[in-house]
Amino acid sequence: MASLFNKIARFANSPQGKRAIRQAQQFANDPRRRAQAKSAIAKLKARVSGHGRRPY
Repeated sequence: MASLFNKIARFANSPQGKRAIRQAQQFANDPRRRAQAKSAIAKLKARVSGHGRRPY
């Protein structure tokens, strides 16, 4: 597992990783994106709990 963590750490410190982190932070601060994420999480929770199923 240490090698996986090392790969992630190297990517996070690379220029591409820093760009990805910056972009993720911008998306997280955008209210519209935050609402989209909340909606997606709610759909997944409903699906997992069985409340979102259609009767067959």
